[in-house]
Amino acid sequence: MDQHDPRGLILDAAEELFYGQGIQAVGMDAVRAASGLTMRRLYQQFPSKDDLVEAYLRRRDGRWRADLAAYVAGAATPPRDQLLAVFDWLGRWFAEPGFRGCAFVNSFGELGAVSPGVAATARQHKEEFNAYLACLAEAAGAPPATAAQLALLAEGAMTTAAVHGDPSAAADAKAAARVLLDAALPART
Repeated sequence: MDQHDPRGLILDAAEELFYGQGIQAVGMDAVRAASGLTMRRLYQQFPSKDDLVEAYLRRRDGRWRADLAAYVAGAATPPRDQLLAVFDWLGRWFAEPGFRGCAFVNSFGELGAVSPGVAATARQHKEEFNAYLACLAEAAGAPPATAAQLALLAEGAMTTAAVHGDPSAAADAKAAARVLLDAALPART
């Protein structure tokens, strides 16, 4: 990160604090202190906490989806195997220190009822993830409903891993995805 990029410094601080402690538990003063900037500079970049939260989520979405797509593209070549690689990537993510579940589900749970911007950003993230799975499923020759079913497996694994602190939820979801794909796809020869 460029030490002279105040927006990036603020977003880095906000991401660590919001994801680690929860959005409502973190005040703007804590973000200011963690970023090393003045409160004036913080509010020049983000006029309100809502603006900061939405920017944090949009940036996290871009990073999350790009990391997932790069991993899947590099991990497997047949489309069926790419669908299964999604769950391998989830397992790696779940095992990271400080994993607290899906930032979008967490933020929606905290603010979705009172912040239309947070609700819309969380919804868009989930729609983009589902669209990504739909592209992979289509490339594999799976029926369209397969992507929605795989998304439910992935979302359940995210929640289970967060609640139980056990990354093995990804492997369990991958095993279920394998059964689903075996039933949905023509037999491989």
